[in-house]
Amino acid sequence: MFADYHVHTEFSDDSVYPMEDVIRDAVRMGMEEICITDHVDYGIKLDWDSGQKISYRNGEPLANVDYPRYMDRIKEMQRRYGDRIRIRTGMEFGVQMHTIPQFEALFKRYPFDFIILSIHQVEDKEFWTQDFQRGRTQKEYNERYYQEMLDVVQAYKNYSVLGHVDLICRYDEQGLYPFEKIKPMIAQIFKIVIADGKGIELNTSYHRYGLQDTTPSTEILKLYRELGGEIVTLGSDSHKPEHLGAYIKEGMAVLKELGFKTFCTYEKMRPVFHDLA
Repeated sequence: MFADYHVHTEFSDDSVYPMEDVIRDAVRMGMEEICITDHVDYGIKLDWDSGQKISYRNGEPLANVDYPRYMDRIKEMQRRYGDRIRIRTGMEFGVQMHTIPQFEALFKRYPFDFIILSIHQVEDKEFWTQDFQRGRTQKEYNERYYQEMLDVVQAYKNYSVLGHVDLICRYDEQGLYPFEKIKPMIAQIFKIVIADGKGIELNTSYHRYGLQDTTPSTEILKLYRELGGEIVTLGSDSHKPEHLGAYIKEGMAVLKELGFKTFCTYEKMRPVFHDLA
C-alpha cells in the first residue's frame, strides 16, 4: 500500500500546488490512496467569509481553507480520478486551547475522513519566525509547547492523529533539547492519545529540513510503541511536486525496524490497518 496522508494544495496559504496536479502526480507515481490535508489555523488566520480584511504574506493570503470550494474540489477529484486512486477528505487543524470552539464548529460542518491535529502556534505566536521562542529559555519554550499539546489533547477529541509531534525541534535555534527532559510530558500526551483511540504520524519531511532524526524522533516513536500505541500514518507534508510521496517507503522501513507491524489509512474518521511491507 502506497499512501500519502499529509498533503497540501493551493487551498493552503503556504502552497500553490494545484489539487488536480497533486492527484495526477500521485497517480503517475503509483500511489493507491491520498488524503488532502490543507491548513486551518484559527488565531492567526481568518476564514474567507469572516467579514474581516485578509492580509497577505509573500503574495499569498493569510487565510484558512475556503471550505465550500475545497470540499467541492475534492468531490470533483473523486469523480474524475476515483477509478485510479482513493482520495480522502482531510484537513490539518492547527489547534490552540483558545481556538477549540472554532474547530469544534468546523468539524460539525463537513464530513471528514481524517484530521491531523498539529500544534503550529502557541499564544498566537509562530515558531518559524521565533516569535514564540523569543524571550524564553530553551527549557521554557519546549515545555510550553508540550504543555499546550497536553492541554489540547485533554480538551479536544475530533481528530485522527497528532501531526509532527516534535515540530518545535525544526525551529529550535539552540539545538536539540534533551529528550529525557520532555519525555514525561510526551508520555502523558501519548497515554491520552492512545486511550482516546487516536494516533500519531511519521512525517517524512525531516529529509528536506535537514534534521538529524525522523519527525517525530525515533525516541518518541519508540515511546509511543512502548506505551501501546499502534495507530501511525505516514505523510510527506508536501507543498510542492518534489515533496509528494517523498520517503514514504523509507518511513515504512523505519516503523518496521522500530517494531511496528502496521500503518494506517482512514475512512470516515476510522483507522484502516495495513501490514508494513
